[in-house]
Amino acid sequence: MPFFRRSGRSVPARPSPSAAFAEAVGLHVRLGERAVLAGIDLTARAGEVLALVGPNGAGKSTLLAALAADLPAAEGLVRIDGRPVGDWAAPDLALRRSVLPQSAEMSFPFPVGDVVRMGRAPWAGTPLAGSDEEAVAAAMAVTEVAGFAARPFSALSGGERARVALARVLAQQAPLLLLDEPTAALDLRHQELVLRICRERAAAGDAVVVVLHDLGLAAAYADRAAVLHEGRIAVDGPPTEVFGDELLSRVYRQPVEVLPHPRTGVPLVVPVRDDAPSGVRNGHFGLTSA
Repeated sequence: MPFFRRSGRSVPARPSPSAAFAEAVGLHVRLGERAVLAGIDLTARAGEVLALVGPNGAGKSTLLAALAADLPAAEGLVRIDGRPVGDWAAPDLALRRSVLPQSAEMSFPFPVGDVVRMGRAPWAGTPLAGSDEEAVAAAMAVTEVAGFAARPFSALSGGERARVALARVLAQQAPLLLLDEPTAALDLRHQELVLRICRERAAAGDAVVVVLHDLGLAAAYADRAAVLHEGRIAVDGPPTEVFGDELLSRVYRQPVEVLPHPRTGVPLVVPVRDDAPSGVRNGHFGLTSA
């Protein structure tokens, strides 16, 4: 990606549509003595939402952390904006990728507005530093946290904290968004809000990689889904093509049916459940008298 240099630090240009902005090539990651990822090849493209799905322990968060350069590769490499992540200085990397971790904790009771404003730190000394307040206000508005900008972060509910943390990431305005379970603490309405934001950022040209447990959200909003299984990618492609009964049942070790939504055709993943116990059917809920 070319640079614009006017004064102070360089500002990276926006990625070209469909450009490979983040890539893992032959990626292996170890945590201690355990091999967590083995031979991952994956590309996140500008203008696309890529969902990482799979059961607990499959390696989704580890892969996201490796793409963020927060975990080193034991083998293989990760590239962002065409260069190995180790070749970027930390300030330059922060202009290119933003990261939302699973949990958002802070030791000090910073006001919400200040927490979101932290996302603008990478732009200090660049020509775009003058856009800080505009970027912060826009991020708070779209995540619906502007109404409690003055409240201390520590006084918020889990769902409110999650949205403030997302607002910080959006304020950073990096062209690669790496989001680890951004909907985990949210109610139904705000889950939909967050995934709509992901789609909007992709439509604006960003590359969005999001770890999701909800296969319905992945099917509805992702352009591509990478299904992880035991540290490898079992399949990667559009959800309508890769979400199948046999594969998902095997990966999740839970029988499922994949049905098309009657109006949109989007895949619906439904667990196959045994009939309810007779006590439940009879209204006794399995209780016996003493």
